[in-house]
Amino acid sequence: MLINIHRLFLSTDRSIATLAITTLLKTGSENTVDRLMKQISGFMSEISDEFKVVVVDAIRALCLKFPSKQMLMMGFLSSVLRDEGGFEYKKAIVDTLVDIIGEIPEARESGLSYLCEFIEDCEFQSLSTHVLHILGEQGPSMPNPSRFIRYIYNRVILENASVRAAAVSALAKFGVSCEELTESIVILLSRCQYDDDDEVRDRATFYLKMLTKEKQNAKKLIVDELQVSLAGLERQLVEYIAQGASAEGAFDLKRVPIVSNVPSAASRAGSVAGGKPGAETRAKKTDNKKSQQEIYSEELAKIPEFASFGPVFKSSQAVSLTESETEYVVTCVKHLFNDHLVLQYNCRNTLNDQRLENVSVVVEGDGEFEQVCSIDIPVLAYDDLQIAYVAMNLPEDPTVVAGTFTNTLKFNVLDCDPQTGEPDDEQGYEDEYE
Repeated sequence: MLINIHRLFLSTDRSIATLAITTLLKTGSENTVDRLMKQISGFMSEISDEFKVVVVDAIRALCLKFPSKQMLMMGFLSSVLRDEGGFEYKKAIVDTLVDIIGEIPEARESGLSYLCEFIEDCEFQSLSTHVLHILGEQGPSMPNPSRFIRYIYNRVILENASVRAAAVSALAKFGVSCEELTESIVILLSRCQYDDDDEVRDRATFYLKMLTKEKQNAKKLIVDELQVSLAGLERQLVEYIAQGASAEGAFDLKRVPIVSNVPSAASRAGSVAGGKPGAETRAKKTDNKKSQQEIYSEELAKIPEFASFGPVFKSSQAVSLTESETEYVVTCVKHLFNDHLVLQYNCRNTLNDQRLENVSVVVEGDGEFEQVCSIDIPVLAYDDLQIAYVAMNLPEDPTVVAGTFTNTLKFNVLDCDPQTGEPDDEQGYEDEYE
């Protein structure tokens, strides 16, 4: 089988040859890595950027599969990074190096050095800023962090305004994390205050104040990342500015939905190894749609009964309380506030000969959680999805972090004509579902 694939690698059809080499990379053993990398070296110059991206994705998966071979594969990636190529190809290589750095500790120092060499002659602004961000995140923890300062400050001298601003931010992270470099970083940032661009000057001024006068808050504001949705933060700021003088107090960051951490490089690489060629590249495109957390936050903010609860801290995934084939399908989402817990019950009626009215959820707990209010569903027609809510106070005892609840769906049933959906009578009868 492998002999046949090796023959396909020699095919004059470059698409077939590309599929053959990626198959060998994905199915090869640790002993075959050296030979495969030698074969690829001459092959890369003969194929288009689209096929090169597929090969780079396969190398990423192979490197994470066999970490002991990372020096060989990173050396290869560094060499092809210096060759001619378009944005998507160079981005795929940079992303691969970054993932290897993040997943294999032994590869960090050499990987960062390769990225430093790359930005010395990088024609793509977005890749330069991305690499500078990685240097600011990873560089301060290296054994000799000062070696990266020259590469970063060169960007302040030689690049356009956007890259210069990213370089200033990277320098500030070294100043916060490496006390032995703080004095030197302050001198470099002072020079940046005379930059032609206002963004560069503003960043340099802000970071200088943090490093010299606000040292206790510097790490929090410069190094630590905000665990909030940037799209949600932007919307909240726009709304706050639109309120003008009518705004109540200062802007509260707690109103912005919290987001979860992004998947690790290993999980992304695994999806590439088992998925379609180029799938990861497409998946990395920016998605400007609202997250589910933001949607929940906006919906809850519109309910008057919950107005005094404040912003939502976190919402859970929907949990099924019934089987999907039952007559009434119910899922539950838990919304955690500062002092309250709101249970959201998504209810669907799957019976075409019934209409439910005055649908409520009766929740019985262990006594630690006190119910404060509930919101019922007036009408639940066939195949209609409606939401009921039950709100509770969180226990005063901070050690109580879990509780058990039983849920009972209570409603009034009206028998209906399956064709028209019109009820046969207006009286109906009471029923419940556990």
